[in-house]
Amino acid sequence: MYYIIYPLFYLLSLLPWRVMYFIADGLYVLVFYLFGYRKKVVLNNLVIAFPDKSEKERTRIAKDFYHNFIDTIVETIKMISISTKEADKRLVGNIEVLNDLYNSGKNVQLLAGHFFNWEFLNHWIPRHSLYPFVGVYQPLSNTVMDKIIYDMRAKNGTILIPTKHFKNQFRSYVKDRYALGLAADQNPPSDLKAHWVPFFNRLTPFILGPEKGAKLNDTHVVFCHFYKVRRGYYEIKFELITSDPLSFKDGELTKLFAVKVEQAVKLKPANYLWSHRRWKWSFDRAKHAALEIK
Repeated sequence: MYYIIYPLFYLLSLLPWRVMYFIADGLYVLVFYLFGYRKKVVLNNLVIAFPDKSEKERTRIAKDFYHNFIDTIVETIKMISISTKEADKRLVGNIEVLNDLYNSGKNVQLLAGHFFNWEFLNHWIPRHSLYPFVGVYQPLSNTVMDKIIYDMRAKNGTILIPTKHFKNQFRSYVKDRYALGLAADQNPPSDLKAHWVPFFNRLTPFILGPEKGAKLNDTHVVFCHFYKVRRGYYEIKFELITSDPLSFKDGELTKLFAVKVEQAVKLKPANYLWSHRRWKWSFDRAKHAALEIK
């Protein structure tokens, strides 16, 4: 089946950008107006994040988000056949922030939110970074699509580690130097296995794994803010948070990361993945107090 599906996607990826974006505009109409994909979740998230904005303003953000979301899908298809020259035209960034850390002998942990378009990073960072670039991914249930996406992400040298193997098999994938990229704003599997920090004026659970990993391996911690400059063109800004994660008290790095994500979202509200349930869990003070007593 792979040898039937992959050629079709490859041929689709050869379509000119303007044709792909014409397709994206049509898909936007279907997804937003006809199917309303996760529309309730998106609008509810925006009410929580931007209570001071009018309904009209939040609807505008939602519409722009859906345009960005659909663009990410068609751009991902384009990346199956995109050349390195073309990719370099469409993403620029201050990679020197990362490369200047290389001679320190320490590795790097890159922390980012779910900003658009994260797929460009797998093409751009491995070719410009002195560090081997490592990404953690969740394999798709459809094995054909999983292989297509895997090959697309890995073709320029990104080292991909399945989430289920990351904890126990990291060193079997990565032997020495690395820059580990983590989208660290995903929901934890349980509200009791998280660190609660203010995020858009609401206590929100964040996973502690990235902070623990940075301390365990004593890495540099770098925040990545990437965003759309114009349609099809993006910029990434690397910001060194600390070269001494062990100097932070437990939870402080996670709290600082949440602040960085919130600041980035406020700058580019439609550039964030609002379709995931960022506030899925509600803080239950009594439940957490009981857990602490145990």
